[in-house]
Amino acid sequence: MTAAIAAARRGALVTLFERNERVGKKLLVTGNGKCNLGNRALSEQAYYGSSSQWIKDSLERFGTEDTIRFFQGLGLLLKERNGYLYPACEQAAVVLDVLRTELRTLGVCVRTNSRVQRVEKTPDGKIALHIGEETDYFDSVVLACGSKAAPRTGSDGTGYELAAGLGHKVTPVVPALVQLRCRENFLKAVSGVRTQALIEVVHHGKTQVSEMGELQLTDYGISGIPVFQVSRVVNYLLLKEKEVTVRLNLLPDYSSGEYEMLKASRRLLLRDRTVEEFFTGMLHKKLMTLFIKNAGLKPGQMAETADKEAIEKVFALCRQWTLHVNQSNSYDNAQVCAGGVDTREITRDMESKKAPGVFFAGEIMDVDGKCGGYNLQWAWCSGYLAGTASADVQADKR
Repeated sequence: MTAAIAAARRGALVTLFERNERVGKKLLVTGNGKCNLGNRALSEQAYYGSSSQWIKDSLERFGTEDTIRFFQGLGLLLKERNGYLYPACEQAAVVLDVLRTELRTLGVCVRTNSRVQRVEKTPDGKIALHIGEETDYFDSVVLACGSKAAPRTGSDGTGYELAAGLGHKVTPVVPALVQLRCRENFLKAVSGVRTQALIEVVHHGKTQVSEMGELQLTDYGISGIPVFQVSRVVNYLLLKEKEVTVRLNLLPDYSSGEYEMLKASRRLLLRDRTVEEFFTGMLHKKLMTLFIKNAGLKPGQMAETADKEAIEKVFALCRQWTLHVNQSNSYDNAQVCAGGVDTREITRDMESKKAPGVFFAGEIMDVDGKCGGYNLQWAWCSGYLAGTASADVQADKR
């Protein structure tokens, strides 16, 4: 939609092909229905992809301020919360409404229930779109087909096939910003617990990535913003490994020295307390009960006579709790995907180097951002740049 608007504003005749019964279906579920459409703290460091410099260049040409101006120009009132941008009414539906209104105002032809099956260059330089038994010809085409994330909204990965058919390399695609599933059965006992945590993904003894924030424990594994942020790294490791080790520090605000002092002061409370009473107040009660049992202790036994190594193991679990991830949730649960069309084969104007006249926008490319409005910012940014440049191609051919 952003690409179509940008192109139409440049004077191009634009047709938007949508496989669903209406455009923008995926937009409605963003930000839990509130649509976090951007972030003041915009940087290429919030993104992963084939080329960080290419991403940086793109964001400098259409950044957060451009997004604000774009939507304010559509009549959308915005609000900001800790740098996160939302529509003032916190409804994703209104973001879709203003985009659809602008499409109509600009005379963009929207054809729904139209699934493009093949894209090809013709000998005379046109771009042919094959839709069922019909073939339409255009001076330029923008592929904004999404990824494999949330396929119920229409993004089933067929865009990658269209790109591959044009000769593009597609970086392996995995779910990202998604929950992780662990092999430990005892997690059912702590399902529903939320706690601050530092999460580290460990591979061959080395920390690959770490994030801190609110951890959510489920009956099958771990969830929450910090888990989402590391999930792409875990899923790429799982392409080669059967499982990946995750280490959790559930007292991340304490330095190692501070934690040793806390342990020393707590040992003064050993007398006349059960093990459960001795550890009360350190973490959520369900977690402490789990750690006590995992250390081989009984909650009701007296702490003073309990095995000292087992007591130390409980202390250690609070700061170094190890879980083993064997898979993530599916594309149905993923907010985005990692991987996609290699951006080294795409110009700074989002044009294909393999098939000039074909442009890319959005998640079909090997660009994925962290939580916080970064992926929608990439949609607006790449869409506007692709739409503008594709319109210039049409103008040159007139």
